[in-house]
Amino acid sequence: MYINNNTTNIDLVPINCFTVSSYAAYIEAEADDFTKEWLLNNDFKAKSGSYCKVPTKEGKIGEVISIVSDDDNCFWDAGALASKLPQANYEFRRGVKAEHEFLTALAWGLASYKFTAFKKSSVNFPSLKLHESIDSNSLKEFVNTIYQVRNLINLPANALGPENIAQEVAAVAQLYKASFKQTIGADLLAQNFPAIHTVGRASVREPRLIELAWGPDDGFKLALVGKGVCFDSGGLDIKPAAGMRDMKKDMGGAAHALGLARMIMAHNLPISLRLYIPAVDNVIAGNAYMPGDILETRAGITVENDNTDAEGRLILSDALYLACEAKPDLLIDFATLTGAARVGLGPDIPAMFSNSKEVADAVISSSEKVHDPVWPMPLFPAYNKFIESKLADVRSCGSCCYGGAITAALFLQKFVAKDVSWLHFDIMAANTRDLPGRPEGGEAMGLRSLFNYIQGLVAS
Repeated sequence: MYINNNTTNIDLVPINCFTVSSYAAYIEAEADDFTKEWLLNNDFKAKSGSYCKVPTKEGKIGEVISIVSDDDNCFWDAGALASKLPQANYEFRRGVKAEHEFLTALAWGLASYKFTAFKKSSVNFPSLKLHESIDSNSLKEFVNTIYQVRNLINLPANALGPENIAQEVAAVAQLYKASFKQTIGADLLAQNFPAIHTVGRASVREPRLIELAWGPDDGFKLALVGKGVCFDSGGLDIKPAAGMRDMKKDMGGAAHALGLARMIMAHNLPISLRLYIPAVDNVIAGNAYMPGDILETRAGITVENDNTDAEGRLILSDALYLACEAKPDLLIDFATLTGAARVGLGPDIPAMFSNSKEVADAVISSSEKVHDPVWPMPLFPAYNKFIESKLADVRSCGSCCYGGAITAALFLQKFVAKDVSWLHFDIMAANTRDLPGRPEGGEAMGLRSLFNYIQGLVAS
């Protein structure tokens, strides 16, 4: 994927990037006659994402002219060339801002991704010589981590059940010398994780709570929780076929939590890290939980179950409460939780909820610095009235059809200790169409923002 910076005697094809406005100036004042004629004869148009291979007199690629957007997302357009250019060794020569060197290389690496677990590919991606300012080890960890997140989300449910997620976590734990444990099946009841067991008990693949621990006990205490619903049929409130088709991705929160944990361990941040993944299938059988059931939780809070298709918040309730028992300095959870968040923000922007304005503002600032969008949403306390129950302490879904992402977050907040800073991310975890550097399918969303925030937090 990349060429080592110290490699010599390799022919490098230069890539020269221009915005629409700077391209016009280049053609007028700098381009030689041969280049002008070639671009003209190939009907080259200067629009974001367009590119042209300009040959040498010997017929080889002499340079690549690339047009990038005028905004700060221009690095995606530049990096996307990795999925377009023929196999060769390339180098960005001009048009990449110093502050975008790492991001452009990252975009190049992410554009070189292809999911090949079941359909092999003969595509050989081109290589990029890294700018000397880039930490190649850090770049490699970012790319490998995001590849893993994408792979996990892209795997079909028959290849990724609760046991398989546990195996993935165990492998990462072994790689970074972390401790690993899991609580499976009936042991969930014995160890007081009733909500996880209730949701997952109808599957032949036993539900489980997966845990990883890493780092010094006296470090900054960070707890990560990820929703691991390996397949969501909707349960007895069964989804229609169209709504069920892509529910292999309902474990996207687990993939994100594992991905952030991996980034932290790979960069050896001084953090006391705890990862919790409740992993289940939400399917139908004679012992499936039912609409209207009153459910028990680890917190002792009883839940009136409105809809078995709102299972994610139930399994998260046990995991969040457990995470708070260790009194973390920061608790972050990830979940493909609500369609309401997608209606509000679309598929590309994770909805972020927090009980701390200071933390939320810092994450937004981090997001803007690394160009990895997240958007703040309110924990509007007045909407707690929508999840009041006459039969239990709380109901699982809002009594009104509006504000579904907010009422889901308010439900989760009831299982978070009041003295724990908390971030909740309601994510899509997938690209609905091909984007520059981000192919259709599983996607890591908001992880770079959070890593940058946490890295700065422990460095200060």
